[in-house]
Amino acid sequence: MEHKTYTIKDIARLAGVSAGTVDRVLHDRGSVSAASKEKVQRVLDEIEYQPNMFAIGLAAKKPYCIICLIPDHIEHDYWHAVYRGICRAEQEMAPFNVTIRYVRYRHADCASYEEACRRVGQEQPDAVLIAPNFQEQTLWLAARLDEQSVPYLFIDFNIRHTHAICYIGQDSRVSGYLAAKILMRNYHPDQELVLFLNNQKSNPAEIQMQRRLEGFMEYLTEAHDHLTIHDVVLHKEDVVENNRLLDRFFATHPQAVLGAVFNSRIYQVADYLHAHGRKLDGLVGYDLLPGNVERLKSGEIDCLIAQRPAMQGYAGIKVLCDHILFKRPVPLLRHMPIDVLLKENIDFYFEFESHQ
Repeated sequence: MEHKTYTIKDIARLAGVSAGTVDRVLHDRGSVSAASKEKVQRVLDEIEYQPNMFAIGLAAKKPYCIICLIPDHIEHDYWHAVYRGICRAEQEMAPFNVTIRYVRYRHADCASYEEACRRVGQEQPDAVLIAPNFQEQTLWLAARLDEQSVPYLFIDFNIRHTHAICYIGQDSRVSGYLAAKILMRNYHPDQELVLFLNNQKSNPAEIQMQRRLEGFMEYLTEAHDHLTIHDVVLHKEDVVENNRLLDRFFATHPQAVLGAVFNSRIYQVADYLHAHGRKLDGLVGYDLLPGNVERLKSGEIDCLIAQRPAMQGYAGIKVLCDHILFKRPVPLLRHMPIDVLLKENIDFYFEFESHQ
């Protein structure tokens, strides 16, 4: 059928139904028989109908509320970038009567996350964006939202065996596999590897880190099964104790010249190396925190893997709006690119990001 602008009356004539029936199908309100809905949908598919988004916004009879369950954050950290992406999407969706509400929790704090999930479960939003932290509590919330027929999606980390309409984020296992492949590209047999882990590595909230580590070890098993590997467990906040741990480790393991960090705190290791005038033959980690970027540029870090947190927040809101407002189909998975950043390309990446 030729491409042109079709009115509701045009669609009604082509489908052999009333204009009121077409209006109810387009805006998903009121009752329409299955036969009439099928007739209208057949015409919409044939003419490749695209709704007038601005008109939908003006015609909306009710406000739409999306709750975002995300961790507390401070400026310049990972979750602040997610928040900025959500804010950008909120501004774009404001003409369609969409508002955002936040329920925040302390990352890796089970009691805080459980309370946040309970609060969301008591609300009746139109949709929920979830940055999951603990699996058991997330499964409870997902079941609660399913009971209420409230659509939800996950960002940053995917919780399986739920009815989430979409996951937006990296494939954590693949990103770990890639990190190992990058780190080991110039490996020679006398080198040893150190994995810098955190003291909450077994915490159920650290599922993403665990999956990255699984992917990392998968590559090593395939390509370097006789490699000597050490673990150094660092504390999240205790810089003095971390320095003592690193002093002892490097004094007794001079061949450990390759290193990997699976969370955002690679700057802990890089700051130590900078202060002691040292550099490993290879050090890779995750996320563009200011401290990480500084040490990438100064040379202590060789590679950072980024996962576009702002884009995750932005895309999460847009996907939910596609689902609840515009009745568009949404993808079950939307994987973020695995961006590999070196000191030679980091400034170009920030220039690119600023125009997104």
